[in-house]
Amino acid sequence: MPKVEKILLPIDFAEKYETFLPWVSTFVEKFGATLYVVFVAQDLSEYTSFYVPHTSIQGLQEEALQAAQKEMAAAVQKSFGKFPKLETRVAVGSPAKKILEIAAQEKIDLIIMGTHGRHGLERTIFGSVADKIVQAAPCPVVTLRPE
Repeated sequence: MPKVEKILLPIDFAEKYETFLPWVSTFVEKFGATLYVVFVAQDLSEYTSFYVPHTSIQGLQEEALQAAQKEMAAAVQKSFGKFPKLETRVAVGSPAKKILEIAAQEKIDLIIMGTHGRHGLERTIFGSVADKIVQAAPCPVVTLRPE
């Protein structure tokens, strides 16, 4: 049986990540793994232009990061307190790139993540973080659709 000591769960606070918890809990308990819960805030600096002053974007990014850290603390209290080995992280960047970077840095053994199941124009506009992770992850990826 493969050795799974570290499981990464990228979450999006807009997504219903709680629906994944029975699956996550099963994997964590089965392997006695450490759960890494990660939220990646989109880097807003790539949207700077001469219409929006850089300092305005920086301020907005800092506010978004602080809000994400508060959301993560609340999520830990509400949903992740029962996990005995838990690491949390709030990062800024391109979500797919940052998740892959964290997976490589932490030597993650398994990624469990949600997928929106977007199609057509919506998929073209928003892309799919899950697809990018599945294609480039250094470990197996389990994708789940929120209910």
